[in-house]
Amino acid sequence: MINGRLRDTSLIVNLDALRHNIQEQKKALPENSRILAVVKANAYGNGLIPVANAALNGGANGLCVAILDEALELRDNGIEALTLVLGITPVEYAVIAAEAGVSLTVGSLDWLEQYHQLAQVVKPQKPLKVHLGIDSGMGRIGFTDISTFKQAVALLNNPEFEFEGMFTHFATADSPDATYFDHQVQCWQKFVASIDHLPPYVHMANSATGLWHQETITANTIRMGISMYGQNPSGHDLKLTLDLQPVSSLVSSIAFVKKLKAGRSVSYGATYTAAKDEWLATLPIGYADGYPRCMTGYKVLVDGQFCEIAGRVCMDQMMIRLPKYYPVGTPVVLMGKSGEKEITANDLAEQAGTINYEILTNISNRVHRVYQQSND
Repeated sequence: MINGRLRDTSLIVNLDALRHNIQEQKKALPENSRILAVVKANAYGNGLIPVANAALNGGANGLCVAILDEALELRDNGIEALTLVLGITPVEYAVIAAEAGVSLTVGSLDWLEQYHQLAQVVKPQKPLKVHLGIDSGMGRIGFTDISTFKQAVALLNNPEFEFEGMFTHFATADSPDATYFDHQVQCWQKFVASIDHLPPYVHMANSATGLWHQETITANTIRMGISMYGQNPSGHDLKLTLDLQPVSSLVSSIAFVKKLKAGRSVSYGATYTAAKDEWLATLPIGYADGYPRCMTGYKVLVDGQFCEIAGRVCMDQMMIRLPKYYPVGTPVVLMGKSGEKEITANDLAEQAGTINYEILTNISNRVHRVYQQSND
């Protein structure tokens, strides 16, 4: 069986940059603050297991995922660090989480009561680690009523539970207008003040809060998501306050090259027609790899030069116009640096009418991941 890359298209993941970004955030936080590394969605497309290990080795105190399946994959690969599922897990699967030592987000008293009843029957060997979610204005999941929240805290005193954490999530922390953010902070503070004893992990800060609202962080833990991958949560709206390094580069190479005659058209729909004789290269990457079809007419980098995408991006291939002849095997950068020029995830997102999060997480599993790190 052959292992490894059999197509010259890869996502280069710089684990040294990832660790650097964690340390940059740590330096900006109060002493003894903790970081939970968000590795959901295949670590934002970068690879769950390698990134989780690198984050923990780089100073993260635990991990966050979106669904229980991701948490169990971490456990199956020997990662025993604190792992919090940020989404709501069906009650019937919670015993699996308890036995695996996985922490679950709970956003309602009803959920806790159902598990309390289930535990009397199933009798799990370990208590269920719980982080109570507070809906301070995101409108997604969590407690909105302080009275109900306090009832939940009281229920967590039962032996089948371990009250490990509480948290909220901000909707506009990456916005220049802090009005709604301040409203959410005030709501969160009321919940925190409503109980006598706080759990070990209290987290209200996401990446954007850690960048632009450090003075408001009254909790002891931050969830580091997109910033850990060296990306700006606001796109281009706000300037980064930390020295973050991009972790991901998307690269390919020329698979085929030919002289395209004037008047000849390229790709589906014949939307591109050569005005004069020109060199055309085909790349082994397309929208099935997560490179958006709407990038037609955009650009890539070859030998430090921008080259236009010619015709529609296909499922598995795409064509580019070259300034001169380049041989098969010549490297092509779709996201990252070539010479003095760079195409960022934000650049791709703006062209595609989306956000850098979607660009990263859409890179499909058939794109080979290559991990770079120093030996120290």
